[in-house]
Amino acid sequence: MNASGSPLGGDETTTVEAGFDRLARYLAENLSVDLGDVSIRRLTEGHSNLTYLVACGGESYVLRRPPIGPLPPSAHDVLREFRVLSVLEGRGARTPRAILACADPKVFGAPFYLMEHVDGVVLRDSLPTGIDSTTAAADVSAELIDALAELHEVDWEGAGFGGIASGTGYLDRQLRLWRRQWDHNRTRDLEVVETVGAWLESNQPPESAVTIVHGDYKIDNLIFASVDGRLRAEAIVDWEMATLGDPLADLGFLTAVWSEPGEDPAVLLGLSKITTTLGFDSRSRLASRYADVTGRDIGNLRWYQVLAIWKLAILLEGSYRRYLARTTDDSWFEGLAGGVPTLLERAAELTRTKED
Repeated sequence: MNASGSPLGGDETTTVEAGFDRLARYLAENLSVDLGDVSIRRLTEGHSNLTYLVACGGESYVLRRPPIGPLPPSAHDVLREFRVLSVLEGRGARTPRAILACADPKVFGAPFYLMEHVDGVVLRDSLPTGIDSTTAAADVSAELIDALAELHEVDWEGAGFGGIASGTGYLDRQLRLWRRQWDHNRTRDLEVVETVGAWLESNQPPESAVTIVHGDYKIDNLIFASVDGRLRAEAIVDWEMATLGDPLADLGFLTAVWSEPGEDPAVLLGLSKITTTLGFDSRSRLASRYADVTGRDIGNLRWYQVLAIWKLAILLEGSYRRYLARTTDDSWFEGLAGGVPTLLERAAELTRTKED
């Protein structure tokens, strides 16, 4: 067995990776491979669930498990994420294949699941070398919308998604949920949370439709690969927030955290730094493409963008809480001391401006 840890130090890595031997034995038994063929390595990109690359029996997989707490109630439910991937398989959405799930925390300190490893790249800071950057940026912009439209066209009733989530009252539930999450996550008093929340309540639009909603749809939650010299979105990942709801919530999130050329990506914590390079579509062009492809009215998109940034700030306050509790070794969370208020001010600014 080769159980190689990440280069990071800190309590989170040390505590979790102490269970590599037990995990390797479990995987060898359940995947019917020799224990000596199992290799486990921490993937250190991303700031949510802990993610590992597992190689065994000539195959590669990705393992996801929750981080060490304190965690909000119902957050980081990886077994639910496994169910989401399982019901979506073969339904027309671009998803990795779910392999196995383990609910026993004795194996690896928490429930976890395994999915197939999809070859490709995650786009964060730069495009792959050896391709025309302008063409690639245009391809990525189009693929993001086309993959999202495909997801929103999935027959969720036929897929059995109704057994995972409720399809009614999504926007009401979102406002209630994220207010509760703020009560749990908060480390300080930020009046702007209530100001933006009140605006969302008083300006709430009627729901546009009921579809499967990813809940965290942004550029670095897709894997891209070069196909015939063009970049194609091969898989959407990070499904822990997926549910049934209003599809414009996904479009609102994508465009809300999308930085345009000339803008400072730090305002959005660098979440879409790559999109500030030339060739990527503007927020308005992304939205227009979605409207053209799906036929949906996007006239209320600004409301969904405000919701997206508001709930992202509340979610990241939980990450900052974990950082203060010293249960995470992710140094990025230190910047949330100022990053969360910056996001909330961005949301408040959007409440006072017109659509892009």
